[in-house]
Amino acid sequence: MTEVDPREAAPPPASESGADGAEEQRPSKYGVKAVFGAAVGYAMDGFDLLIIGFALAAISATFHLSDTQAGALSTFTLVGAVLGGVIFGILSDYLGRVRVLTWSILIFAVFTGLSAAAWDYPSLLAFRLLAGIGLGGEFGIGMTLAAEAWPAKLRARATAWVANGWQAGTLLASAAAAVLIPLGGWRLLFAVGILPAVIAYLLRRRLHEPEKFTAAKARRTRTEFPVRKLFADARTTRATIGMLVLTSVQNFVYYGVITWLPTYLSRQTGESFNKSIGWTAVTVVGMVIGVFVFGKLCDTIGRRPSFFVFQVGALATTLGYAQVTSSTALLFGGLVMGAFINGAMGGFGALLAELYPTEARATAQNVIWNIGRGVAGFGPLLIAALAAGKGFAYAIGCLAAVYVLAMLALLLIPERKGTELA
Repeated sequence: MTEVDPREAAPPPASESGADGAEEQRPSKYGVKAVFGAAVGYAMDGFDLLIIGFALAAISATFHLSDTQAGALSTFTLVGAVLGGVIFGILSDYLGRVRVLTWSILIFAVFTGLSAAAWDYPSLLAFRLLAGIGLGGEFGIGMTLAAEAWPAKLRARATAWVANGWQAGTLLASAAAAVLIPLGGWRLLFAVGILPAVIAYLLRRRLHEPEKFTAAKARRTRTEFPVRKLFADARTTRATIGMLVLTSVQNFVYYGVITWLPTYLSRQTGESFNKSIGWTAVTVVGMVIGVFVFGKLCDTIGRRPSFFVFQVGALATTLGYAQVTSSTALLFGGLVMGAFINGAMGGFGALLAELYPTEARATAQNVIWNIGRGVAGFGPLLIAALAAGKGFAYAIGCLAAVYVLAMLALLLIPERKGTELA
């Protein structure tokens, strides 16, 4: 007898199942609070990582760093995120989404704040690694919380809201860098990173665990190591490999571009570094638009078609952006490129949630996403290495080639639009 994938045997979405469908497709009050809480946590994550890009020039001047050494600060943060993603993802599937999300936020907030007190380059690297470990839990747990709390028909839109929490954090980082670096240098910028500790406290008090998690925990008869679920059978293994490639490409280009974009714009246009921060913010606005469009598209035409459209768009716009030189073209080109290179971020949380069962969902989200971020850690280093010989425009253009890998990876991933979570 042919084995039936239980996720494919799930009942149809409520919108197809009767008169109560419309009511069941509205997010609950808890769902709205869960998405808000996850988005706020992810905003702090985005703030933390982007201030590295804005602070690189000042940090390099303080510690007399080369471009390669400066790029390693992002790399160490992302390597820490891989470790934290594995640890916190597994703990979340055992102990609960909200509880472990709080621990994650506290750890990265404390070590981001301590980065302000770094006395030399090695100490700063160590603090960035430890902050990254805390940061690693943010994406997977927050996306799991949102996906489990919203109806299937709107799931990608929910994860798009969480993803745009990150963009809100990066815009906040842009504003903070413009104000704080002139006032107190890069150390003051890192010092405000302690603020997420307050967010963590409020988050833990206002949210309880999602019903899908508590129900799954109650009926669990034995404890199985959740990482094994990522390779439970041939179909799941293929999907896991495909998602690893897809998340690696997504993060590799994003971190490669966003880490060096303020520096690139400053050198390309001859404008002040502070003005380049404002231009970077325009690119981030494009990312916000792209994420919302992707979430809507994903829930309308499906996961795979949406990812394919955005991968093609990202390849084309990244290549195009590397060719333009005028200030106007760089400004508006950044808006369009931002929409495509980060728009797909809105759908990863939904797709990953649908591919794996509740008892391994946060593990899958965090392990797969953060391995992708670990690979992405080499993006800033590659940009620096290529730019040293050929310039930043050439380096950014070269990144576009990796989108071909993402398109091939989509062949390994099944369509899950409208699937009820197992």
